[in-house]
Amino acid sequence: MELCSVASIMTLGSLAIQRTHLCSLVFRVLPKVLGFTPSSLKKLCKDVDPPLTETIVGTLRELPQDVLMDIFATLEIPDLIRAGAVSPSWHSAYTSLQSLGQYELSQTPCLLYTSESAGDRSAYLYNLSEKRSYKLTLPDPPIRTRCLIGSSHGWLVTVDERSEMHLVNPITCEQIALPSVITIEQVKPIFDEYGDLHKYELSWHIGTRAGYNSPSIFDLDKLRDELHYKAFVFPDTSTGTYMVVLIHNPKQQLSFARVGDDKWTWLPPHDSYQDWTYKDGLLYAVTGFGELHAFDFSSGPVVTVEMILQMRNMYDCGYMYIVQAPWDDLLLIWRICADHDLEPEPGASVFWNTTEYKIYEFDLTGSKLKEIDCLHDHVLFLGHNQSLCFSAEQYPSLKANHVYFTDDNELWTLRWKNDHRDMGILNLDDNNKEEVVSPQLFSNFPAPIWVTPDLRKMDVASRVD
Repeated sequence: MELCSVASIMTLGSLAIQRTHLCSLVFRVLPKVLGFTPSSLKKLCKDVDPPLTETIVGTLRELPQDVLMDIFATLEIPDLIRAGAVSPSWHSAYTSLQSLGQYELSQTPCLLYTSESAGDRSAYLYNLSEKRSYKLTLPDPPIRTRCLIGSSHGWLVTVDERSEMHLVNPITCEQIALPSVITIEQVKPIFDEYGDLHKYELSWHIGTRAGYNSPSIFDLDKLRDELHYKAFVFPDTSTGTYMVVLIHNPKQQLSFARVGDDKWTWLPPHDSYQDWTYKDGLLYAVTGFGELHAFDFSSGPVVTVEMILQMRNMYDCGYMYIVQAPWDDLLLIWRICADHDLEPEPGASVFWNTTEYKIYEFDLTGSKLKEIDCLHDHVLFLGHNQSLCFSAEQYPSLKANHVYFTDDNELWTLRWKNDHRDMGILNLDDNNKEEVVSPQLFSNFPAPIWVTPDLRKMDVASRVD
């Protein structure tokens, strides 16, 4: 499979340097693949002349394809792509790993951001493991003209200047159009005298009552500033396809569509949703009022919903997230913010400033909720991305008991696009913050977002009736 971003990832210096780096990686992995114990490896190193390192490095190209594939399966994506360009045999192992679907290594999340100097069609992927950025060229429409409203399973959910949504894999550059925005319950198209789409009408009705205002009219590129908030992609095991769930206005309601659908399906009557996660065949969605709802999409055309928790909203300013913990419980997280003037002058912007997080652990089996003040050796990724919790032991480049967060306040990410971004790395021990990357590196629009790289393409044809 050819990747649109290979050229950018490969421009890391001379090929000789890359080969030396990759050979070093392979040498560290090869003994484990071949089943050497520490004692047997030590003995073998003594018996080999020249040293084992030189022997392996000198014969890497001749390793069997299955051994190369086993080695490559342990590499994160930047090293995997570089390895595939070292030689024809390595490239063959790389493509075989891809085509057979055997590359399933969990990746360290990266920060995707744009920069004015990079051009409208390019974005950067900041790799936390290597502490460096890679420039990616993405398909049209230009990425700098789109809003980024979601990231999960390697896919970005974008909204273009006509307020239409696409799935984009920034690594493979695969792009899939989602159902038109005019199929959302509250949106109607307005055509001009020539029959061309001219504007949108947005109704303000919600599931529990009629609209509290008369419908509003928006230009094609302005609807997204009011309608879209956040989107989530997840595999729907009941149908074998992928599903996109969208939080949208009015009142942050839910609509969903499976990949290949021709319209969005509205999920009334609840509203004020802020985040969700998918676990054991159920979609768990949390509201700004502290309610936790479970949606079951497997019971036919009618989606059932059950409220399983209602906690008291103790915080005036903030957002709520739900995360599946590695130990199988759910984490409910309040993001606590304070607002500050960006500049002490008339007309200055006001922005959110994240000051702390309150974390609650919810045991689904016993319906028990308790506050926890430490994640110990775990780490959180929060924002417009799928909310994630990782073990820092498995991801040594990450800082334990820290929250890596990006801005997902709808006012700042959609309406006030060029204002300050509330993002960084927060230490849960003392609430001190540090920057992920220098603010000078990224543009404020589209708002930077966490993405977990994934080389797999979505096989739409086999999943759509």
